[in-house]
Amino acid sequence: MSSSENRPVASMATLEPMAIAGRPAPQGLYHPESEHDACGIGFVVQMKNRKSHDIIEKGLSILCNLEHRGAVGADPKAGDGCGILIQMPDEFMRAVAADNNIDLPEPGAYSVTPLFLPKEETARAHIKKIISDEVTAHGQTVLGWRDVPVDSSDLGYSVKPTEPHHEQVFIGRADGMTEDEFELKLFVIRRVIELKILNENPDGAEFFYIPSMSARTLLYKGMLLATQLGEYFRDLKDPRMVSALALVHQRFSTNTFPTWGLSQPFRMICHNGEINTVRGNVNWMAARQASMKSDIIGEDLEKLWPLIPEGQSDSACFDNALELLIRGG
Repeated sequence: MSSSENRPVASMATLEPMAIAGRPAPQGLYHPESEHDACGIGFVVQMKNRKSHDIIEKGLSILCNLEHRGAVGADPKAGDGCGILIQMPDEFMRAVAADNNIDLPEPGAYSVTPLFLPKEETARAHIKKIISDEVTAHGQTVLGWRDVPVDSSDLGYSVKPTEPHHEQVFIGRADGMTEDEFELKLFVIRRVIELKILNENPDGAEFFYIPSMSARTLLYKGMLLATQLGEYFRDLKDPRMVSALALVHQRFSTNTFPTWGLSQPFRMICHNGEINTVRGNVNWMAARQASMKSDIIGEDLEKLWPLIPEGQSDSACFDNALELLIRGG
């Protein structure tokens, strides 16, 4: 076995981890890196890709049956989080976009990007401007914004102070781009936005998170109990909301403190278990930065670093790495 002196060791970022609403800082004998996880996951799919609302309902039913795999705190309505990943429901999105005077192009030529944002209007407007500016700077078009209707009446008393404002931004694909090229560009845009807000750390940044940015999939998740997800996000009850697949996750947080952003699924995966080698994996990925190249991503690759921000769960770190490999071909 080689000595530790020969192993590359690097920090993913020189920046301090951004504050996250509801998450404690290291104190006394407690440090968030010492925690572990064990969650519940489920997946339902229509093998012939026939989309229906029934698939979403079945996904939510699986989630409720996974309730025993989720954690609950002293506040009985404060869970560690859950969520559902589905295919882009084009018919539903066209209808709600029209309600907001947004004209959508053909399927695959637009993204519906859910956002966690601060509730304070000035802070929210500043972050939305950063998002709009970066979308435009990368040659894409902001088609419009939509407030996501939620019912927060059943949230626990300890969860409500951390609840973000939920919004969706519709992004249009540039002329001449393929859907694959659009997906890659959305990946780059999201990372640039995340890093810019991490560096700037504006007011309300602790509430900011981008669950997904894709023309193909859509995520609804949060620091909710399994039984709350379908009631909290009203979109999920609409019969026009259809998909041929549903990936669901009920979180039992044991390696990071529960937050809205660390609920799962993530953009590529959901995960049950614990990755014991997470620190080594993060260091090895950082060490590869100098030698990593991609003909597909090209010069945009440099915009993505640090790829894995500090303060994430092991599952989130794995999702970051997997996403880079998939987007890079």
